[in-house]
Amino acid sequence: MTDDSTDGARPPRVTQPLASRDAGASVTHRRTVPGEARARGRGRFARLVRAVTAAALAPAAAATLAAPAVAAPGTATGGKGLRWEACAGVSTPDLRCARVTVPLDHSRRRGRTISVVISRLPATDPARRRGVLLTTGGGPGGPGVPLPVSLAPALSAEVRARYDLIGFDMRFVERSTPIGCGQPEEEPGGFWVRPATPGRFPAEAAEARRYAEDCVRASGWALPHATTANAARDMDLIRAALGEEKISYLGGSYAGLLGTVYGTLFPHRVDRFVLDSPVNADTIWRPYEMGRTPAFEQGTVALAAWAAARHAEYGLGETTAEVHATLTGILDRAARAPIVIGAHAWTVGELGALLVAGIYDERAFGVVAAAFAAVAAGREPFLPFPIRPPRPEGVPGVPADHHTATNIAYRCADAPWPRDPRVYLRDIAAERNRHPLFGPGNANINPCAFWPPAKDETVRLDGNSAPAALVVAALRDVAVPPSVSRAVAARIRGSRLVTIDAHTHAPFPHYGNACLNATVTHYLITGELPATDTACSTGNG
Repeated sequence: MTDDSTDGARPPRVTQPLASRDAGASVTHRRTVPGEARARGRGRFARLVRAVTAAALAPAAAATLAAPAVAAPGTATGGKGLRWEACAGVSTPDLRCARVTVPLDHSRRRGRTISVVISRLPATDPARRRGVLLTTGGGPGGPGVPLPVSLAPALSAEVRARYDLIGFDMRFVERSTPIGCGQPEEEPGGFWVRPATPGRFPAEAAEARRYAEDCVRASGWALPHATTANAARDMDLIRAALGEEKISYLGGSYAGLLGTVYGTLFPHRVDRFVLDSPVNADTIWRPYEMGRTPAFEQGTVALAAWAAARHAEYGLGETTAEVHATLTGILDRAARAPIVIGAHAWTVGELGALLVAGIYDERAFGVVAAAFAAVAAGREPFLPFPIRPPRPEGVPGVPADHHTATNIAYRCADAPWPRDPRVYLRDIAAERNRHPLFGPGNANINPCAFWPPAKDETVRLDGNSAPAALVVAALRDVAVPPSVSRAVAARIRGSRLVTIDAHTHAPFPHYGNACLNATVTHYLITGELPATDTACSTGNG
């Protein structure tokens, strides 16, 4: 890790590592599904002991619970009519929602079904309407139904005139047959991770296994089918239900990955795709999560340098190294015992999630620096966002631990994870020296080591023959480093990459860079990609 501040000091070694959150194998052909593209080609915290018993590391047993039958009156199957109604949990009257029935298992179209909820804001000028622009949340596990409401004001009038904005909650997310793992609350950041605490590897492995078993008991009928490929197949049924020959798409972060998988499976259905900071389908999930560890370390240094320059305001330290030591000292203290301030005991998981929220976007540096300064002084920190994902208001039936459960379900089922504990122990040891803050936790064992097998296949990006896309990236992105976005652009022939020099994630359209937004807008309106990759100037102009 290098220090990019002017004081020239190097951040000290940290003893309590953290782990990154989202919120990225070769093809494993397990099952073919009709109607897809033929070409396949080519998705936190530190130390260890030695062994874990074979029983403790055995995969969780297969589920015996049956999936609910959720097809309901007014639900559309395939291309049949949709019934548009008010959207649960959304107060905007212009946004209307409908249910699309999809197979639980796309290789058994006549088997069990689940429902996927979609939303629609109609194009503002029917005479110029081109089609639909789909979008959904990142994560995996973020909702998409409300997104058209926040997206519409940020898009140009020309784009709004031409496209119906269509949001959707992916299968098992919020309104779309939600699942849980039987836990009383969400994990911090909605991301399951445990510190690779010295001497506690067997206990943390056992906890990971128990969580996987709890998930099987609560939602075992769904887990083998919680894959990005199945979500992409659901997207194509949404397309058919809407009566569209092709779809355009805007997806950021994990949703960008979903867009690439859709393009691989259904290239002839792709119109204009904007992939904003997309995760690379060829590296999901463990290689991607470990591969971005250096960016997390560098992001923390950037936050520390920023706070050091404002020591008079935050009091965290006068140099980058001093601020870094203050932050890691607070985390080390919380790792030994939660830090009690007022009525709340701050855990290392909560404070780690707070730090990750800060390093994702330079615009959050001030909020996170102030929060850590408050904790250091024993004061209750002010946070404008929840550390644990809240239940969506007005959406019935969402389990208390839903977002964590959905995130881990997709990450575990999308691609194989190591089953051998020695792999995790080896990687923890290697990461401890290289990336002491985030490396060991990112390398640590999690419930995916014990997950039931997926009834699907990993869809590699190098089998993608879709039309060229416009790929967006921020050059100092921590969550999806720009090298990942570049790889995605290179894999989809003819695609163009547009970048901004900013420390942020998924910048279109809300970061507000005029060059970036104009480039994306021109593409959505005309279908014309830039002649070459485009580097937009720093700043919002």
